[in-house]
Amino acid sequence: MTAGFVRKAMVASLAIGLAVVNSPILFAQEAAAAAPAGSNAIAFFGAALGLGMIVIGAGLGIGKLAAAAAEGIARQPSAAAQITGAVNLPLFLLEGVAILAEVFALLIVLMKV
Repeated sequence: MTAGFVRKAMVASLAIGLAVVNSPILFAQEAAAAAPAGSNAIAFFGAALGLGMIVIGAGLGIGKLAAAAAEGIARQPSAAAQITGAVNLPLFLLEGVAILAEVFALLIVLMKV
């Protein structure tokens, strides 16, 4: 494992841990009693932050995939059709995950309004 991967895994686990600990589901009764009506700023900020991270992650993943495919085609131009075919499925899956994550983040925003 590289140091960059370990660092990214630690940041991701910390973010997930903070999201679980600060989940509004855990503190629903206290939040409903304490929060005035219309205080959705934190939910909107969290959804905006999540959308930004989704876009950055998908962009990095697609960029790495496209760079590897371009390098492979540059090394062996005769295998361009096989390389392109092998790259399409992971690319579609990556874009699908990003689109689903964006839909879930937007649902959070729409449910908080």
